[in-house]
Amino acid sequence: MHIIAILRGCVSAAGGGCIFETVVYKSNMAQNKTVVSTQSVEGFLKALDHPTRRADSAQLDQIFRDITGWGPKMWGPTIVGYGQYHYTYDSGRQGDFLATGFSPRKSNLSIYIMPGYADFQTILDRLGKHKIGKSCLYINKLVDVDLDVLAELIRAGLADLAAKWPVQAT
Repeated sequence: MHIIAILRGCVSAAGGGCIFETVVYKSNMAQNKTVVSTQSVEGFLKALDHPTRRADSAQLDQIFRDITGWGPKMWGPTIVGYGQYHYTYDSGRQGDFLATGFSPRKSNLSIYIMPGYADFQTILDRLGKHKIGKSCLYINKLVDVDLDVLAELIRAGLADLAAKWPVQAT
């Protein structure tokens, strides 16, 4: 639970004075747990145990840098992100999140395309071996996919995101 206090201004008081009224609201809206950290991207990538995952991650880092023109930032302990956007949903929930990026997991590479892959089936059909979630693309190894098609997908995702929310460099 989060408590939000709002100072509402002058309420008349006895003797013509002014008392400021504070209204306190309780909110059950969860805060985003995945936020920018000060952890070193280079250190994180170099510390990856598996040599293929480490090499694939270095290659992905370069691909994302080339496509976005932005340097990476760590989002939480395991996500390498490029750019960010601020969102506000109809519910009032708002926050900041990475525009695109990846996470080298033990079982696969997770590629993040925000806000999701709904309109990219024709690109995905040409990508190669992969699985998808709502905003995640799962790849076992980079050799399993066509890197030019992956780059096209990242560009399309950024363009789609920018049409919904302003995207900026991190």
